[in-house]
Amino acid sequence: MSDSIMPTYGRLSVTFEKGLGAWLWDTSGKRYLDALSGIGVCGLGHAHPAIAATLAQQGSTLIHTSNLYHIPQQQQLADELIRLSGMEQAFFTNSGAEACEAAIKIARLYGHNKGIAMPAIIVAEGSFHGRTLATLSATGNRKIQAGFEPLVQGFIRAKFNNIDELREIAKNSHDAVAILIEPIQGEGGINIPDDNYLNAVRELCHEQGWLMMLDEVQTGICRTGEWFAWQHSDIKPDVATLAKGLGNGFPIGACLVQGPAANVLQPGNHGSTFGGNPLACSVALTVLKIMEDEQLVARTEQLGEQICTNLKQAFADETGVVDIRGKGLMIGIELDRSCDVLLKDALEAGLLISIQADKTIRLLPPFILSDEEADELVTRLVKVITTFLATETVCSLGKVS
Repeated sequence: MSDSIMPTYGRLSVTFEKGLGAWLWDTSGKRYLDALSGIGVCGLGHAHPAIAATLAQQGSTLIHTSNLYHIPQQQQLADELIRLSGMEQAFFTNSGAEACEAAIKIARLYGHNKGIAMPAIIVAEGSFHGRTLATLSATGNRKIQAGFEPLVQGFIRAKFNNIDELREIAKNSHDAVAILIEPIQGEGGINIPDDNYLNAVRELCHEQGWLMMLDEVQTGICRTGEWFAWQHSDIKPDVATLAKGLGNGFPIGACLVQGPAANVLQPGNHGSTFGGNPLACSVALTVLKIMEDEQLVARTEQLGEQICTNLKQAFADETGVVDIRGKGLMIGIELDRSCDVLLKDALEAGLLISIQADKTIRLLPPFILSDEEADELVTRLVKVITTFLATETVCSLGKVS
């Protein structure tokens, strides 16, 4: 590979040249079932004709002006997201990290407006919020922070899915102004909290006057079987961040606010050169329309149940599989050992997956999978995992102590 690209990724030895629906083809013509969707991005699959048409039409009309002027497509997209979410206002960005940066700034300004000189945000261990300096500081993963010290201060860390620890923080911290968590931890290994956890967090935030901020970058836009993962709990946050599936591959993010977080940012407090331009917003509007017209919220829930049920049946007697968990098409298969090698094994089997937290296989397949493709995904993955576990067991038994 050329030295002209910074070596920030340990790339697998494959190059894709085209895609269609749930499938990708590499430069040699081999076909792969995409169970990762560009890390939760391409929920509508690859080369969707309606998105291609929108890109061509808007691209031939007007791509960019500036947020110094009114942008009709941005207003339309904000109205749609507010309708679907029940929030009040939207700010548009180019990525999930930028959306989380906006949330952090809102929390800090909210705290200063309350007279708190050093406002702090509670974040969770095992979380991931991005790789900018502030978002990696908020992230609960020492690996991505190492070497970038000094980190941004003003974050209080707590265990995920532990409401008692949050209540202790409430007793002992007078500077906390907000909590920023993922409804389901994605990079942390598909960690799903107890059913009442988000409701308890919502209640505590009301009691303490904290902003409840949910990072829905990975969970939002149909991924979990609801438009937004918080809707499983019948609550509403004060701030929510979105990206990934909103543009189906075209870069766009959003920070939604309501209640005490609305109108915190005023002219001059924040901005974005490219955020919410006509092309990005036109694509996102097309994405939302397709998802709604094709009822993909319900379809995502059904597909997720189908895949999880079939995986659980296949591994019912396999002790090497510790847990299979998921919400909609956000699925984790936790093994009893490190399994990074499965990235290459799956690739050889024509399947794209990722590994999180060393031992958890993450699946984020597109929402447009057919039932047959969902079954094919399970068949290929079961074979890959079974072969890996059997090989590892044989190697372990053959070791000389």
